[in-house]
Amino acid sequence: MNCTICSLPGLDLNRLARKLRDGAKLMVGQGDYDAYVAHVRARHEDAPIMTRDEFFRARENARFGAGGARAFRCC
Repeated sequence: MNCTICSLPGLDLNRLARKLRDGAKLMVGQGDYDAYVAHVRARHEDAPIMTRDEFFRARENARFGAGGARAFRCC
């Protein structure tokens, strides 16, 4: 929606909220499931697509380590 005075585009609060949410999820190690699905469909047609729960667990395992795998650590 444009400003009625200057005709410049207005601030889209829904888009801003979405971007902030996605950024916060990435900071804690949770990727975007919808982006994952789009990537797999576009680049890996034959690969099975994880369910939302499987994706969440895979991201948690990558972040905190599972089965003896080394977890991401900043220090």
